[in-house]
Amino acid sequence: MNPTPTAPPRPRYDDTALDALATQGDPLADETVATMFARGEVGDLNTLMRFFTTAGHQLPDRMPAAAAAYFEATSVPPSWVDWDVMEQARLFFMDNAAHINTGLSFASMPACYAIPRVARLLAASHSMDYPSRRMANTGQFVTYLMQTNAFEDGSKFIPAVQKVRLLHAAVRHHLREGGHWDVAADGLPLSQEDMIGGQVCFSLLVLDAMHRLGVHMSEEGAEAYFYAWRVVGAMLGCDMDSVPRDLTEARQYTDLYLIRNLGPSQDGVRLNAQLMRLYEDVVPGTFFDPIVPATIRFLVGDTIADWLEIPRGPWDAAAKAVPVVLGLLETIEDSSPLAEWAMDKAGSLVTGFELASLTRGRVMHHAIPAELRTDYGVKPPRTGRWVPPAPSPAS
Repeated sequence: MNPTPTAPPRPRYDDTALDALATQGDPLADETVATMFARGEVGDLNTLMRFFTTAGHQLPDRMPAAAAAYFEATSVPPSWVDWDVMEQARLFFMDNAAHINTGLSFASMPACYAIPRVARLLAASHSMDYPSRRMANTGQFVTYLMQTNAFEDGSKFIPAVQKVRLLHAAVRHHLREGGHWDVAADGLPLSQEDMIGGQVCFSLLVLDAMHRLGVHMSEEGAEAYFYAWRVVGAMLGCDMDSVPRDLTEARQYTDLYLIRNLGPSQDGVRLNAQLMRLYEDVVPGTFFDPIVPATIRFLVGDTIADWLEIPRGPWDAAAKAVPVVLGLLETIEDSSPLAEWAMDKAGSLVTGFELASLTRGRVMHHAIPAELRTDYGVKPPRTGRWVPPAPSPAS
């Protein structure tokens, strides 16, 4: 007697699940922001937040009551955090800081701009007139996350993540309450769908970019890096019942999220053009300027690159040779502790130069917008190479 065939497991993510996430916000942060706007306290909060940059310090005396309650409620990491895995993530970051920043800058950010709804959200903020500010905020945020004291008194990560969460809620408030957003057509602005989408774009897409560049990564390191972003997602108000639990689920979510949302838009074109000009300005001279669009095109692919109107050029072919060069360097690094130290030191210096160029040596402050635009050390041994999860059936 033949056994009864079993149906394949239903995927955790489908259009119905993401449709539901598209209607959900962040109740704690949303209520805090709504209360402060109703009481006219946003200006005072922005001033006081400049003096609250370090975890464990007493909140300013004149902090609005709603904000003080919010900062108190969000002052500790989730109780479920595995600190051994977070240490693995920190070591992974130390080993790959320059590559991670490359993935963030040349893959994750452009991919976000190729999502018209997200590009519109970003374009609605005055801060996007200064693209270095967003890149500086992102780079500093990741650097704070990967420091040894990120979750202890004296760290700057927890205040940073608390402020970013309020900033997201403020953007939702403006767009939803100001009549600038069609919730029925586009879902809630900065909904759970997009919040989780941002988490996977800043984790899995970075790992994908590193893999495409030929960077050697262990399975444990890649999973730990993704785990760190799960912790970030929880602290940013993501619905953890819906957040991918590992890289395999992250692939499923990412594939579906991008299939649902990718497309061309003028906001995306403008934002990416600003981003490329920023990168070109960071590197002295003009000789290497063409490598910026070539690298982005190589990492995001021709379809997204064409949607973003990234110019083609003679450096496109050269960019395809980068994995070969990096692969050779990584092989040398793997075979010699001295070479490994030298490569890590060089990567650290490059990362520091990039961040210093963007921040001008200043601490970046996250402020709630009063309005929106009217027009919108010791490393664990490597145990094999990380390979990206296979595409999900939805793709």
